[in-house]
Formats: sequence, structure tokens, C-alpha cells
Amino acid sequence: MTDIQTLTPEQLHRTCDPDSFSFETTEELPEMAELIGQERALKALHFGVGMPNAGYNLFVLGPAGAGKFTSVRRFLQEQAAQQDTPSDWVYVNNFDDAGKPRTLQLPPGRGAELRRDMQHLVDELRTVLPAAFESDDFKARIQQIESDFQTRQEEAFRSLNDEARRHRIRVFKTPGGFTFAPLKDDKVLDAADFQKLPKDEQQRIDAALEKLEAMLQEIIQKRIPQWSRERRDRIRAVTDEVTMNAVGHLIDSLREKYESLPEVIEYLDEVKADVIENTDAFLDKQDALQNVLGTSPDAALRRYKVNLLVDNAGTKGAPVIYADNPTYAALIGRIEHTAQLGAMSTDFTLIRPGALHTGNGGYLILDVRKLLTQPYAWDGLKRALYAGEVRIESLGQMLSLVSTVSLEPQSIPLHVKVVLLGERLLYYLLCAYDPDFLELFKVSADFEDSVDRSADSDQLYARLVATLARKNNLLPFDRSAVAAVIEQSMRMVGDQDKLSTHMRSIADLLRESSYWAGEAGLRVVRQDDVRRAVDYKIERVDRVRDRMHEAILRGTLMIDTSGTAVGQINGVSVIDLGEEGFGVPTRITATTRLGEGELVDIEREVDLAGPIHSKGVFILSSYLGSRYAPDYPLSLSASLTFEQSYGEVEGDSASLAELCALLSSLSGMPIRQSLAVTGSVNQRGRVQPVGGVNEKIEGFFNICKERGLNGEQGVIIPDTNMQHLMLRMPVVEAVQAGKFKVYAVAHADQALELLTGTSAGVIDEDGLFPDASVNGRVQLQLRNFAGLRLHYAAVARDAIPGTPLEEHEGRAIGFRDSARDADD
Repeated sequence: MTDIQTLTPEQLHRTCDPDSFSFETTEELPEMAELIGQERALKALHFGVGMPNAGYNLFVLGPAGAGKFTSVRRFLQEQAAQQDTPSDWVYVNNFDDAGKPRTLQLPPGRGAELRRDMQHLVDELRTVLPAAFESDDFKARIQQIESDFQTRQEEAFRSLNDEARRHRIRVFKTPGGFTFAPLKDDKVLDAADFQKLPKDEQQRIDAALEKLEAMLQEIIQKRIPQWSRERRDRIRAVTDEVTMNAVGHLIDSLREKYESLPEVIEYLDEVKADVIENTDAFLDKQDALQNVLGTSPDAALRRYKVNLLVDNAGTKGAPVIYADNPTYAALIGRIEHTAQLGAMSTDFTLIRPGALHTGNGGYLILDVRKLLTQPYAWDGLKRALYAGEVRIESLGQMLSLVSTVSLEPQSIPLHVKVVLLGERLLYYLLCAYDPDFLELFKVSADFEDSVDRSADSDQLYARLVATLARKNNLLPFDRSAVAAVIEQSMRMVGDQDKLSTHMRSIADLLRESSYWAGEAGLRVVRQDDVRRAVDYKIERVDRVRDRMHEAILRGTLMIDTSGTAVGQINGVSVIDLGEEGFGVPTRITATTRLGEGELVDIEREVDLAGPIHSKGVFILSSYLGSRYAPDYPLSLSASLTFEQSYGEVEGDSASLAELCALLSSLSGMPIRQSLAVTGSVNQRGRVQPVGGVNEKIEGFFNICKERGLNGEQGVIIPDTNMQHLMLRMPVVEAVQAGKFKVYAVAHADQALELLTGTSAGVIDEDGLFPDASVNGRVQLQLRNFAGLRLHYAAVARDAIPGTPLEEHEGRAIGFRDSARDADD
């Protein structure tokens, strides 16, 4: 077994020598173009962006604040600048079916140009067409048509009147139409006079009336409608001719302008035909009611507008879009409505784009957590990527929740590279539970949490400090301040050989350091300013820690830092609150007695223990049986508990402390209360590393310091945690002064020797430990328990009836001696 290591101050805190830097302040250093230590992720980004095949979208993994967004956006912008600018997209009216607006694809910048041209065309037509229809030539031609119609009507009725007079019948025009009356001596005959006429005269008049009635019906029902149609056709022809003359040259000039765009030419032809068909819309004949109902010419002229959905006129290269609120509508687009007299209406001009439209032809960055929390946004994104097109429809339509008539805009082809940013857990959950995920996001770019520390990485880190200082308009940092930042970076990641790449935490440290330097009236940030920023950040969030320490110092929470006790030990736990955590000592006690080999974890029995902690306790049970009672039953009943713990306990970092408390209870050897223990243990007694080792040491140190350091206090840690030590300077200074100690152990026996001051003992060839050793005392007690259990079992079977209890105990004690004699 290796010797117990008492750690030196140099082992507790790895420093960074300011003299290793050649600069005086960070103002002398160039900026960094890329994040430090992210070569793997950047290669994955380059691969994903370069793959043209479908499904090679990207998921960028890493904790929040790691600089993923900044790095990814900068990389994509660099790539996008080398690519072609994508097309503009517009929605225009479908003159055949207004409910299905159509799209037009135009070169970048031409969409806005077409919109202006169409608005100018409408404005021109609203001036030109009324003027054309008010011209003397148009009025004369219309008047001639009306005059011809009127003349034909008059001639028809004149012929009717002539025919009536020839038959001595007069034609009367009444409000209800025309009527006929016979005459005699130029006087109208009434019914009585008509009856007095001879029969042959009456028959002649009836025949004449019937003939005249037929002529009248011929004129009214056939000739006049035919002449009216001819009049309307002639007026329409003149109107179309005038409209064509007014519109033709305007449309023709636009056709020449867009002659290289067949879709636009086709649209202009449709516009021309529709303008000719709906000339009245340009003649300002609306009234107040039409304006209210939305049927006025102003409303009708919206059909000629151009809805510019995507405008890339000001875009250089491909677009890089970040959707900070990725709702379904914000991604897919939406159709807005207007209220008119209590009813909702819409048209193609109210179609609004989504992020998939604006990012089409480029890159779309999304925060996956925000995306997944928005109803149907994830499904809508997957549907668009699978289909390779963006189809705008409301959630009500998609879910068949509404049956109202709405628009069905033509879909737009989709060519976009989607980049999701999120935590690793979300990536693994999507891989496990969404079968579509890996089909659509084939490339993962995993951002490192840390980078190896070396002389080169220290120089790069100094450049990183310079870059962040300039970006945030901070004071420059001198060499000592940069060294302090590097030391704190090692503390952030909890490793002497690593540097943190968590950009948000580093940037916050730089900002706060610059603030304190400014408060001191300095123009350069020094080492003391960085340390002050670190200390004050801890002070800001340490209210809970202070209250817990106060409870320990006042005796409310019982923690001893001096003396000895059997079956009692100081463990240390870490409490994470927000972005900071702190260590707190916890009393762990163990009791042992005769039993059937059960090891009771009281926390587990009352559902206050997590599965990892329970696993650690089961490992202890296995360790006891295999090491101390391999050839006889483990006949004890033991219990473990965290005293005054009223919340859930999780993790196995206290298993070494629990084992030592158990062995103390079994051996009767008291444990030094001036020491605290952290570390997990495996079935062979090997001490394993744990997390939060710095906070744990500092948590126990702070209590000891408040009560007074005496050189006996210290903390026992796994030797494999030595590389993770970056303790704060008060602890390092106390160790250097000999007032506090940190021990590193590799095996549980080493911890036992430190805690009891007695040799743990080495097992001999016969499988026995020395009697005076801690392990020997444990082995003796377990053999005694086994003997007692054997004799009590015999009593239960009436194998030795009436034997006094004292005799059974004597036999049990002799069981160990006889076992040793048999071994001899």
C-alpha cells in the first residue's frame, strides 16, 4: 500500500506565472478569430455546411453560455459571404382563383422593384383611365352608340304607331307598359261602344289588335334586347379599345423591363386582361356604403398589389437568420385577417413570412429548447424539411379545428441549412425518442467544456481575454490579471490541467474585474481586481451558506471539529444554488449489532436517498462480507444515516466516510472529529474520485477557521482528485502555515489509519488481520457475531436446551479462538 500523502501548498493550487507572458497589457495582443479549443466542433460545422445532400442539418451541442451562438453565427456568416444571394419571393393575386395566391421568384432586389412598378402602374391607371373615358372622342363614340340605339327604338315604335293608325287603333304608353284602343271618328271606343259595333267590325279590330300585340312583343322581347346587347357590346368594345390604348403601352413597358423573367411576363398579361375586364374599379365610382363594406374601387385595386414576402435587396451573400422566438407562425409564416362589420376577411396581401422564408437559400439558427416548448413548431419544422417546401397554413387549418374559408397560398421551395443549438441532454433525448431526428439532423457539433492547459494555451487564453475585453469595451488587463483569470478558469472547470471554455462565465469575470478596477480609479485591471471580482461574486450569493455555517457554529447543526467518537465521522456535501455551490460538513453515524447481514440505509428506508447513494451503500455491504467474513456468515445488523439531514441525499461521495464509520463502530476504535472525509469506494476498498472536491475542502475549512485552526484539522480526499485541486488562497495559506492539512488516500485502510491513529493492519496468509489493528478488531467482532448467531440458532432448534445465556456468549467468544487454532 502506498504511503499517505500530505499535500503541499503547490499541490493545492496550480498557479500561472505572469512572467511567462511577454506583453504588459492585453492592448498589445491581437484578437482571436475562433474560439479556443473548439477545433472538433468547427470541423463538424464545416462538414455539415459543405454537405449539399438533404438531411445534413446540424445540431450544436454544449452547455448554455459556452459561446455556441457567437461562434456558429460568425462561422456561418463567413461561409454565407462567399455564396450567392438567394432570390426574392413575392405573392401575387391568382386571377383565376383568388383563394390560391401564386408565387413569383425574382432575382435579389427585383421583388421590391416589381412592387414599386405595380403600384406605379395602378396609380397611372387611376389617372389615365378616367381621363380617357372623359375624353370628347370617347363620349362622342358612346353618344353615337346610344343615339343609334335610341333611333332604332324610335323607328320600331313609329312603325308600330303607323300600323296602328292604319287599323284605326291608337297606341297608349302607360306606367305599366303599352296598351291599344280602337278608334271611331278619332275617338276612343269604350267597352259599351265596342259591343255596339257590327260583328264583322269587332272581328276586324280583334284581328288588328292581335297583330299589333305581336308586333309589340316582337319589339319589346326580341328586338330591343338584341339591340341592347349590341349596344353593350359596342360600348364594351369601345371601352376595351380605349382601355387597351391606355393600358397597353404601360404594360408593354413593364414587359420590356422584365422580359428575362417569363413568370413575370405571364403575370403582367394576366394583369392586363383583368384591368380591361374590371375598368370600373379605376373610375372612382365608389360610395360611402362601398367603402364600409370593403367593395370600393380602392379595395378592389388591392388585387393588383405585389406582396413582397422575401426581400434580399440588401443581403450580401446568403442570409444567416436567428429566430429568437420560434413559434409555429414565426417559422412557417402566417395569414393575417382584418375585421369588417364583425366578420374576418383576408387576401394575399396579408400573407406574412416566417423564418424559413427569410432564411431560405441560407442558414437558420434555432434554440432547440425554445423550439420544443412552442406548440407544433417542431412538427412544422420537420414537415417543411421533409417536404422541401414551405406551405403556409394556420394551426386551425392544420388541426382541422376551423372550417372557415381561408387562403391556400402556393408553397415555396425550401433550400435552407438549419442549425439547432442546445444542451447535450436534449440531443440525446431527441435521438432516443424522435425517429425523424437523425434523418433530418445528421451532423452533431459538440462544443468542448474545457481545453488542455499548456504554455501555448495560456498564450491563446491571453488573446481571448484581449478579444473579450475589446468586445465589451473593458479596461485592458495586465499580465498578473491575465494569470489570475487563467487560475480562475482552472477553478471553474475544476482541474489543474484544464481551462474553461465557458465564454459567458469568463466574460462575466472580465466585466466585473474591469468594474472593480474602475472603482479603484485604475486604467488597467490587475490581479487583485480579478480576485476581488471572484470574492465578491461568492459573497453576493452566499447568504444560504452563511446561515448554515451560523447554525453549525451555534450548535444547532451538530458538527464536531475536535475530539474523538466511535461510529461518528464528518462527511462533506456540496449544495448547488444557482451558478455557485458551496461545501457543508455533515455528521454521519453508524451503529452495528448482531443480525443477519443486513446493512440499513436509513435515508433509503424513508425515500430520502437517490439510487446512486443506495448503490454506494450496497457496495459497502459487499466490501464488508468479502474482506472480513469470506468463509462464514456476515452476522451483523448495521445502520447508517446522515444526521440532521431532512432533504434528499444523492451521490456516492460519502461512501468512504460511511465505511469508516461502520468499521469504527465494529472495532470500537474512535474517529478523530478534526478530520472530514470525502470519496467513494469500490468493492475492493479502492478510493475513487468525486466531484466538488474544492468546495468540500473549503466548506470544512471555513468551519474550522471560525472555531480556530489548531493544525490538527484537515480533509481526506481521494488521491485521484489531486489533479482537480484549485483551492482558494486562504486554504493554501493555512496549509502553508501548518494550521490545516489535506490528505490524499488511495485505499480505505489509509483513511482508517488517519482517522483512528491506529494501523489498519495487513492480512496474513491465513486470511487474518493482526489483533490490535483496526481491521483485526473488525474481523474479531464479526466472528463473535457469527458465533453468537450460530449458538442462538442452536437454542432456537432446542439443540442445547436450557443452556444459560452466559455460556452461549462464552462459546461465541471462543469461536474466534478456535477458528484461529484450526487455521494454525
